Amino acid sequence: MSDTDNFYTLITGASSGIGKALAIRLSGARRLILHGRDGQRLNETLANCANPDHHLIWPYNLLEIDGLAQGLAAFLAERGISVECFVHSAGVVKVLPIRSVDYRALGEIMNVNFVSAVEIISLLVKKKINHQHLKDILLISSIASNFGAPGFSMYSASKGALDSLMRSLAVEMAPRTRVNAILAGGVKTPMADALLADPDTTAKFARDYPLGIGEPDDIVNVAE
Repeated sequence: MSDTDNFYTLITGASSGIGKALAIRLSGARRLILHGRDGQRLNETLANCANPDHHLIWPYNLLEIDGLAQGLAAFLAERGISVECFVHSAGVVKVLPIRSVDYRALGEIMNVNFVSAVEIISLLVKKKINHQHLKDILLISSIASNFGAPGFSMYSASKGALDSLMRSLAVEMAPRTRVNAILAGGVKTPMADALLADPDTTAKFARDYPLGIGEPDDIVNVAE
């Protein structure tokens, strides 16, 4: 195995939606670590990838934030590999009016959408863990961070935190590591299915998006 064979792109949320589409697109040119909480769905993603024997699966539930860094560190050390690029595509959305928000719901949204990204990046910049090989970070955010909507306060706040993280890290980590974010609009993904099942939401999206609701490949085209 050559040195370049030890360098991987880690994609969180690779079991569905944008993360899955991005994994399939990149699979012919890169070695990937496909992350998700459902091993079966990750294997389905892997089956659709080019060169499936070049890629690895890392099943982990990002709600378990306390063991995240340790779990990823062990995964990399056991295989003698490094992460060169990190894409944080994992996300969860809960539509809740502020009167219904509780600490548990807030914690779930923040842990998956924001805190897990911080934990992973903090680990990957440690010299003894990733050997200064991290070159690119891409955070999949949302225009919800900039535009309010009823029931989306916690989701919007989590994406706003992700945007702020990107702006600060882009300065802190330059020039060794490039940090960017994509603020996606409405995209047809499994996570959005429940929202799109609501006629009022579908009508609102139709008004707000003259070109129609996006597809995962629209985001992949920008990310690639």
